[in-house]
Amino acid sequence: MIALVMAGGKGTRMKLNDEKLLLKYKKPVILHVIDSLKNSNCFSKILSVTSCNSPKTKKLLEENNVETFDTPGIGYVEDLNLALQTFCDEFLVISGDLPLLDKEIIQKITTYYNPQKSWTSILVTNKFLTALGLESNYSVNFNNQICHYTGISLVNAKKITSLENLVENYIVLDDKRVAFNLNSKQDYDLLGTT
Repeated sequence: MIALVMAGGKGTRMKLNDEKLLLKYKKPVILHVIDSLKNSNCFSKILSVTSCNSPKTKKLLEENNVETFDTPGIGYVEDLNLALQTFCDEFLVISGDLPLLDKEIIQKITTYYNPQKSWTSILVTNKFLTALGLESNYSVNFNNQICHYTGISLVNAKKITSLENLVENYIVLDDKRVAFNLNSKQDYDLLGTT
């Protein structure tokens, strides 16, 4: 399984002068994600998806011996689709802005991988997210409750011919290590209190 770290976004919702993944939480946020993946010992390769939107993030990753894959930076879905088509493997797809990740939660998530399923997204419940003081614009109704995407998916790209009409499966994992991603300045401020 390959860990595919999405690190090519503009981070426009944060309204920052610098790249979002370089924000510090003891060390740059992107390095928390990379270290959690490395320390889990679950992956044959860790690959970071970068773009022209994230040149400083790419430089930091390369300085830390992380392999990068450049995309045009058109958008998250387009960049992800290009990476999945290029490598056509089994993946843990993960957002680069999850500062509370650790090796244990990565190990737990990988146990949910089912090669028969093309796409499984990890969700948190709205109740759990709001209890943490967080908000999300990306929700889905699952098992009669509002849930939110965490930016983590288990993907068997060998079973995908197109991202259109893709059957998505869901797993709810109410854990702050996967719930806490940085989408706004408020999220980053809240991070300092954890």
